[in-house]
Amino acid sequence: MNKPNMFKREINYVLLLLPALLIYCTFFIIPTLKTALYSFTNWSDVHPVVVKFVGLDNYIALFKESIYLTGIRNTLIYAVLAMLGQNILAIPLAVFLNKKLKTKNLLRAAFFLPAVFSVLVIGYLWNFMYSPSDFGLINQLVVALGFERINFLGDPHLALYSVIIASVWQWVGYTMVIYLANLQSISTDYYEAAKIDRASGMQMFRYITLPLLLPAITFNTVMGMINGMKVFDIVYALTGGGPGYSTETIVSLMLKKGLSEGFYSYGAAFGIVFVILVGIITFIHISLIKMWERR
Repeated sequence: MNKPNMFKREINYVLLLLPALLIYCTFFIIPTLKTALYSFTNWSDVHPVVVKFVGLDNYIALFKESIYLTGIRNTLIYAVLAMLGQNILAIPLAVFLNKKLKTKNLLRAAFFLPAVFSVLVIGYLWNFMYSPSDFGLINQLVVALGFERINFLGDPHLALYSVIIASVWQWVGYTMVIYLANLQSISTDYYEAAKIDRASGMQMFRYITLPLLLPAITFNTVMGMINGMKVFDIVYALTGGGPGYSTETIVSLMLKKGLSEGFYSYGAAFGIVFVILVGIITFIHISLIKMWERR
C-alpha cells in the first residue's frame, strides 16, 4: 500500500474517532482539569468572586478531618464487599442456571429483574424490608424466630453492611448474566473429555470452568470495584449517609461539602483524591488479575 492511500485511511479513522474524542474531552478531560485547578484555590460561598491560590491547603485539610477519612474507609469497604458478594454468588448461580432446566429462562429473568429497577426504588424497597416497625418484613421473621428486633439502618455498626446486602441483591443477577454469556461460549468437548477421565463435578469446575471464566471474572470484578467506588444513590435512598457519618461515602461527601454547604474547593480537592484513588485501585486490581491469569 502506497503512502497516500495509507494516509487517507488513517485520516478516515481519525475522523470516525473525532466525535467520541470531542465528547470525551468536553465532559471528562476539561472538567477534570478545571476541578484540579479549583482544588488549589479558596473558592467557596464565602469567596465566590475573589478566588485566591492556596496551594495544598485543601488537601491537607481533607486528611486532617476524620469525616473524610471515614468516607474513604466506607467507600473501600463497600466496594470490596459488594464486588466480592456479587461475584461469589453470581458464579455458582450462573453455573446452576446454565444446566438443562425447564424453568431456567424464568429463573434467569427473576434473578435479573432487580437490576432493571432504579437504584432509588430498590433502596426504598429495602428500607421497608429493614424497618424495625411492625410492617418490616425482615424483623417480622426475626421476631417470629424469638429474637429481638434489629435496627439495621439505625445501628452505626450494621448500617453500612445492610446497604451492601441490598446492593448485592440488586446486582447479582446482572453479574450472573455476564457469567452465563461466558459459560455458553465454553466448548462442551472439555467436559466430555473430563468425564472420560472420570473427573468429578468439582474438579471440572475448578480446572475447566473457573479458568475459562477469567474474561468474565476480570470484567465483573473491575467494573464492580469501579461502580462500588462511585456509590451514592443506594446510600442516599437507605440512610442518607447516617446514622451519624457511618455510611457516608466519597461521592456523598463531595456533594454535601462541595455543593450543599458551598465549599467548592474542598469538593474539588476531594474529587481529585477520588479520581486518583480509583485509578490506583483499578491498576492494582488489574495487575493482580493478570498475575492470576499467568499462573
